[in-house]
Amino acid sequence: MSAALQMSAFGLALLSTLFLLLATCTDCWMVNADDSLEISHKCRGLWRECVTNIQDGVRTCDQYDSILADHPVKIVVTRTLLIAADLLAGLALATLLLGLDCIKFLKEEPRVKMKMCYGAGIILGIGSILGLVGSIWYAVDVYVERAMLVSRNIFLGVHYDFGWSCWLGMAGSMGCFVTSILLTCCLY
Repeated sequence: MSAALQMSAFGLALLSTLFLLLATCTDCWMVNADDSLEISHKCRGLWRECVTNIQDGVRTCDQYDSILADHPVKIVVTRTLLIAADLLAGLALATLLLGLDCIKFLKEEPRVKMKMCYGAGIILGIGSILGLVGSIWYAVDVYVERAMLVSRNIFLGVHYDFGWSCWLGMAGSMGCFVTSILLTCCLY
């Protein structure tokens, strides 16, 4: 039972870490949600803004000026929290890999391997909280921005909705959280 649980936790941790990394690197945190007949699809991410022409599929992206430039708070906070979550998830994944029973590292020390799995669960839990806070922070800020424009009857030609990168960040963070629960509560 323990080996199957460890392997399931490792698989979920690997998938969740990949989701978090993809969410951090991709550029579709906000997507235009205008129902009118537009010829382009706009995405805003943490690192750049991209526009795709729907008719011919040509995609152009504008990088943000600099990492150190003045950016909106939602971008800076989300970048910081997701990078921290990525690093913690990667560390936890490496620790969990070494703590698996099927790996020959410290094979004669089962208590140490169990503590490594438990430690990986704690690290994943912290990383998942950071990832969730970053993803939800960004989503709430997009919602509040849109709600303020609607309440004031301001229409700028396009309004944005949550993009797939935002959902991917939330899914990766939730996967890390579930893995953390599996490793800290169910493994013992």
